[in-house]
Amino acid sequence: MDNAPDSSGWDAEAASFDAEPDHGLHSPRVREAWRTLLTSLLPPAPARVADLGCGTGSLSLLLAEDGYAVDGLDFAPEMVRRAQAKAGTFPDTSFRVGDAADPDLPRGSFDVALCRHVLWALPDPGTVLERWVELLAPDGRLVLVEGSWSTGAGLTAAQTITLVESAGLEARLRPLPDAELWGKRISDERYAVVGRRTRLA
Repeated sequence: MDNAPDSSGWDAEAASFDAEPDHGLHSPRVREAWRTLLTSLLPPAPARVADLGCGTGSLSLLLAEDGYAVDGLDFAPEMVRRAQAKAGTFPDTSFRVGDAADPDLPRGSFDVALCRHVLWALPDPGTVLERWVELLAPDGRLVLVEGSWSTGAGLTAAQTITLVESAGLEARLRPLPDAELWGKRISDERYAVVGRRTRLA
């Protein structure tokens, strides 16, 4: 497609992407920290999860190991290839090449739309969030892991909450300062925001 995003940069990054502790989850302590976090934010397995901008699939596979059904989507073919290699024939897990900003996934069928460190880099994040909300089943939830980094890039928690609320969801903030999540001590703002539809009284 003429409007498809250019994946060449991320394809080139794929070989070294998992070197970051929170990307590869090679450390048992980091891996367990992410497992504990996700368990606290997601509904119980076997919920269906759309992992948007899944990279090499580390979070997807972590969830699959716990019994979740996971559909991973990334616009970089090499990232998807590596995710598929990690997952092998793991049940209820699939990866495909696609644009996380406009995901070609079945609407209204996911219990969770999960995205880590992608929203900040997308143009028009408000429109993107509206599309992600469309993926959710009636009681589904949006789970965003984002940050405002020392480089000046990213989204503040306040910005993300405003975006989630503008998409028609209630937003709940969870700060993520724990060094075990990142494999090192951090001094910038990292957090999760969970968005859910407003419940009628």
